[in-house]
Amino acid sequence: LPVPEPEPAPESRGPEQIVERGFARTARDYFALTKPRIITLLLWTTVMTMIVAKPDGLALSTVLWTCLGGYLASGGAGAINHFLDRKLDARMARTAARPLVDGRIEPLHGLLFGIALGLLSFVQLTVTVNLLAAALAMGGLLGYVFIYTAWLKPRTPQNIVIGGAAGAMPPLVGWAAATGSLTLEALYPFAIIFLWTPPHFWALSLMIREDYERTGVPMLPVIKGEAFTRRRIVLYSAVLVAFTVLPFLTGMLGGVYLASALVLGGVFLGLALVLLRDASKRAALRLYLSSLAYLALLFAAMAVDRLLAI
Repeated sequence: LPVPEPEPAPESRGPEQIVERGFARTARDYFALTKPRIITLLLWTTVMTMIVAKPDGLALSTVLWTCLGGYLASGGAGAINHFLDRKLDARMARTAARPLVDGRIEPLHGLLFGIALGLLSFVQLTVTVNLLAAALAMGGLLGYVFIYTAWLKPRTPQNIVIGGAAGAMPPLVGWAAATGSLTLEALYPFAIIFLWTPPHFWALSLMIREDYERTGVPMLPVIKGEAFTRRRIVLYSAVLVAFTVLPFLTGMLGGVYLASALVLGGVFLGLALVLLRDASKRAALRLYLSSLAYLALLFAAMAVDRLLAI
């Protein structure tokens, strides 16, 4: 059998190969600043809301332009968050290897990158979608950066409750992009994400409480304790599940959505109750991961329900 030739050692590579590898590595680091895994779910809720808002006349170009602008806005917020939190990140095991923390990207460069993405998002959405969608996306960016990261996060354990409004902006952006305006119905998907955020994030904070305690960030498990946090997760989960019935009761959505909301909500609340009895990190991780699937499937059910009603 032929023996494969070994990969050339770094010093034996040509200048072009070294530059190419260096550029690719830097590009990956800048991409990481945008927090792409988080944005995937945000864009999903944006597109599903666009279908709910306008199921029978939604242009593909509008969806694509909205997704691009939404990524730029959320990515800009993520990059600025990396800059503002870099000293805290250096003291947390989960974030110690981020690009601004270990010096792979200069902090000022990361900040300028985030600002540039935010400005580009506003211009792009204004030109290709509409001004309202652009303004809402910018509002989400500014809320996440200034209200949550800079003001609430280091000061109060209610940071994620109040600051969750910034993360709930994508459905409003999607509704405005699809219709050019906002209605009372647009507040339902917004409120669902707003109510979903605390139990979702508190499950994560239970897993990394030691990090928050070491850095002095007043997350709920640090200030009120883990038992109190688990009870609050159950409370917010119950309120969330009850609220998800309202779009059906008001006639906005139909039976397909209601059945999905009840089944998904039952599973979500059940896992929250399991966490109430089981204080392990494993139970917290199960709820955290399940909450991601819950939100994605619930918004998919909204869109499917609207499409079937055409």
